[in-house]
Amino acid sequence: MRVFAVSDVHLDYEENRLWLSNLSDVDYQSDILILAGDISDEIRLVEWCFIALRRKFLKVFFVPGNHDLWVTRNQGMTSFDKFRFLGQLAREHDICTEAHHFGPLSIVPLLGWYDYSFGSPGEQLLQTWVDFRACLWPDKMSAEDVTAHFLNLNQSVLSVQNEVVISFSHFVPRIDLMPDYIPAHYRYIYPVLGSIGLDRQARQLQASRHLHVYGHSHVNRGVTVENIEYTNNAFGYPSEQRISRKQLLCIYEQ
Repeated sequence: MRVFAVSDVHLDYEENRLWLSNLSDVDYQSDILILAGDISDEIRLVEWCFIALRRKFLKVFFVPGNHDLWVTRNQGMTSFDKFRFLGQLAREHDICTEAHHFGPLSIVPLLGWYDYSFGSPGEQLLQTWVDFRACLWPDKMSAEDVTAHFLNLNQSVLSVQNEVVISFSHFVPRIDLMPDYIPAHYRYIYPVLGSIGLDRQARQLQASRHLHVYGHSHVNRGVTVENIEYTNNAFGYPSEQRISRKQLLCIYEQ
């Protein structure tokens, strides 16, 4: 059994859909896929993705990303409503959204958002970041409130212990995972990449070997920090050829 990871498949783009559709229906039948968020804000594409991947893999794990919770196409829904709807859709198609154990291996999804613990948003970010217009939270909840809500939903899995634990989130768990070569003029988005609370929760999981898969940044990278092996394998937008592998990544085999 192998465990593969990918995130940010952004199926709004035809060439991304073609890539996913062309994945083998045979090669991965004994394998697990971790899909770390950002399929599409369009529900029909999320469902198409679930159906297609479930045919190809033994098990598929999923957490939603920020794009998945946009509600501009879903009038009358809050982003929490859409989160719950996507959870139900996942269950209907046998997509795993909860922790599972495979002998000495545990796979643990961790929900999250961003709470400005990586920095305060500047004017450029406030004017351009689509989430601020495309997400709708009840009672005008702050980003900090939203993050706290999702992190609280993780509490039930934080006692997991096993020889190997693979946790995964859409959002970045620590800002030092961003490589030094990122140009300064792109770093204005750092406040909306993730939350230090996510890393604190990941570190409550007990394992001889701990891997954590994350997405959102679109910068493919593998680095070990304080005994956790962090991996980003975002497929990304069609234009992102230099920072994305554009393929599945096997992160574990047993």
